[in-house]
Amino acid sequence: MGYRLSKLYTRTGDAGTTGLADGSRVPKDSPRIEAMGTVDELNSSLGVLLAGMCSSALQPLVEALAPVQHRLFDIGGELAVPGVDIIEEEDVAALERLIDRFNSELPPLREFILPGGSMLIAQAHLARSICRRAERRYLTLAAAEPINTRAMAYLNRLSDLLFVIARSIARLDNTPEVLWQPKPRPEA
Repeated sequence: MGYRLSKLYTRTGDAGTTGLADGSRVPKDSPRIEAMGTVDELNSSLGVLLAGMCSSALQPLVEALAPVQHRLFDIGGELAVPGVDIIEEEDVAALERLIDRFNSELPPLREFILPGGSMLIAQAHLARSICRRAERRYLTLAAAEPINTRAMAYLNRLSDLLFVIARSIARLDNTPEVLWQPKPRPEA
């Protein structure tokens, strides 16, 4: 495979626009670029999470999440080339199987949990919250132009998977989950 980028700066974006893969130019703050940027941020956050998951106990989670980075790159590709759909229903179904698999190993949730307990758990929750934002950005784009609804469903399932992954990290690392403690209500 040849080089994809021979020059990193082109100066073509200095006026506030960027080029899509189809040759068109759009404002850097357009809904499409906002969605693309947030998916990229999510992928980077997921990379940080995966880089920290070094223990052998977490390898099943790493093996489950590593392909997700590639699918997120595919979503970025879809966004870069309007009208091209890469994510399929099977990609969404694969996430659902992972959610079911890992969630079946977890105790039922009786309280809300906070993003914490360990750096890895917090990082999984950070990736989950970035994923939710990516989904919102995708929704904004969908209001303006046609999108691949399977990619939007993929982001929705991925945020659920990341929640389950955070809980699974706590279980596999024997780290207690941080339970929400609501502010006591004053006596009437």
